[in-house]
Amino acid sequence: MSVTKIAFATLIAGALSACATAPKVSPVEVTRFHQSAAMSQLGNGTIFIEDAAGQEADPAEMTAFKSAVAAELIQLGYREVPRSEASQIAQVRLDRFVNEPSRGRSPVTVGGGGSVGSYGSGVGLGIGINLGGGPRTMLGTDLGVMIRQADTNDVIWEGRANFTVSDNSSFADTSANASAIADALFREFPGNNGETVEVGVAK
Repeated sequence: MSVTKIAFATLIAGALSACATAPKVSPVEVTRFHQSAAMSQLGNGTIFIEDAAGQEADPAEMTAFKSAVAAELIQLGYREVPRSEASQIAQVRLDRFVNEPSRGRSPVTVGGGGSVGSYGSGVGLGIGINLGGGPRTMLGTDLGVMIRQADTNDVIWEGRANFTVSDNSSFADTSANASAIADALFREFPGNNGETVEVGVAK
């Protein structure tokens, strides 16, 4: 085999090896709402974090995501306290789902409901070699947080975020996934009312 052919074969083999394992991470899509009259109350005071009503996600996963939400709220200026002492209540909703290529577009629900994202697909070269390594299992996360006034139960802020990652991404880990989506949800808090933005995830 000529030097040129060896070099080409080595290049293709390297590309196949790299691309077959390349992780995929979508941006986090974030939408937030707030009451303009309550702006001065956001980002300060005491808060208690709890599961939203009807939440069915795995308790261990909920613990990880509530901890990530708590870390962001504390960084914003809140102080986490028992429910009886809190002036505000943060209610956390979590839905996680799996999109397995072998099962088409039907989600496999891990906890709660969810919808299938279509982020990520194989990429081919003109020489007919698919460098995408075939479709991978994608893991999706939907996170929602509502902040209520403890005394009136009025919602003064609500945020929703979702993203998908491939099963070989470091963000497939529950703790890393929770930290990434919570960081995006509370980025530039409280956000513009009703605006949906995409927040990139540092890889």
